[in-house]
Amino acid sequence: MSARPTPVAAVQTRAHDRAAFAQRWPALLARIAAAAESGARLVVVPEGTVPGYVIGTDPVDPHQIDAAAQDVIAVATRTGATIVYGGARAGEQGLANSAYVTTPRGIVGYADKCFLWHFDRRWFTAGNALEPVDTPAGRLGVFICADGRIPTIASTLVEKGAEVLVVPTAWVTSGRDPHALENLQADLMIAVRARENGVPLVVANKCGVEARSVAYCGKSQILSADGTLVAIAAQDDEAILYGTVAIGPSIAGLAARPPAVTRLAGDPLPQQLRIAIAAHADPELHAIARVADADLVIDPHAQPPSADVALVDDEAVLDPRALVGPRLDGVRLFVWRTSIDAAWVVPFARTRAAELRAYVVVFDSPRRRAFAVDPDGAVTCGTFGAFEVAAFAFERARTDAWRVAPATDVREGLVRTGNIIQGIRAEPGAAAAT
Repeated sequence: MSARPTPVAAVQTRAHDRAAFAQRWPALLARIAAAAESGARLVVVPEGTVPGYVIGTDPVDPHQIDAAAQDVIAVATRTGATIVYGGARAGEQGLANSAYVTTPRGIVGYADKCFLWHFDRRWFTAGNALEPVDTPAGRLGVFICADGRIPTIASTLVEKGAEVLVVPTAWVTSGRDPHALENLQADLMIAVRARENGVPLVVANKCGVEARSVAYCGKSQILSADGTLVAIAAQDDEAILYGTVAIGPSIAGLAARPPAVTRLAGDPLPQQLRIAIAAHADPELHAIARVADADLVIDPHAQPPSADVALVDDEAVLDPRALVGPRLDGVRLFVWRTSIDAAWVVPFARTRAAELRAYVVVFDSPRRRAFAVDPDGAVTCGTFGAFEVAAFAFERARTDAWRVAPATDVREGLVRTGNIIQGIRAEPGAAAAT
């Protein structure tokens, strides 16, 4: 089946407190309707729109949830659009943070958030399934917000036939710089998710502040199947993004099994180590590095003999599945020799490091450059021009720090997702997605 040019829309809304939902809902519904009436065949609305993201401890009124659903169904019926919006849902095992997939036939499916973030866990139970949803707009691979930090969630949906990735989200920000609100997914990972899976992606986020304590970064986006940005919203304004994407089979061409990774053998790396990197093999550079107090030097032909280290090629790094198993098995530093398009080298290196909490050393052969990325996804050092040897501090403890927010453990999320993929029942109390 060939790809179908399809008009889509992402509705970026201003955050509201749960108590204000009834007052805000008519305006929110009007924005959803405006997007659908514009001709968009797929409309995406943020996570936690109904009745809010910060639910708190008070019970959710099922009549309020049902009434909102009927309102959205009416818009879908009138316009013919497929509308995906985020809301609370009463699941079999408790309240789920869910995405409702709505068409003129009604609600045709749900996707429950699997990787709960921070205080999500106070009032939601985790989703337990990863299944695409068939709609008139195409086969949707729906996941929610922090699910995007687990690489195998999106890839599993695409392996099962998803033709477009749909992401209701509530990307939060620290507000470190109010003029440039940061979020790792918005600024880095989401484009990689589209590119590595080879399908378009539509993500809708909020702007503003909820419950006086949760700030959102905006930046809703529409991306094509090759990861090219089609449209992006500002960080601080409501907006309806429009774009046309080709919805159809993945263009990524992922193999049935992830590519192999070459793990080295030897003793574990020390707790702390100063590692120098050089873009090419040169004994003189090794001598210079020793003078600069480097404990060892890594170049394209010299790597430390340690089981903590694995060598990876482009095929492995571009596959969202390939590095997960080795990382869970104890690899802490990946050495990547690459010759891919320069525009994607840094995004992929930073994404792999951050999502797997590992160090990544990159040798970019065409550009004759080497650089290193730490487990937070930050580039720590790199060579350029006549600057031929650079160094960074390897800290083993940082690769053991899987928790990226309170009660939010990446290793736990990777393992749990692996169990879902293998059909192993998740822990008691987890909500089953419909």
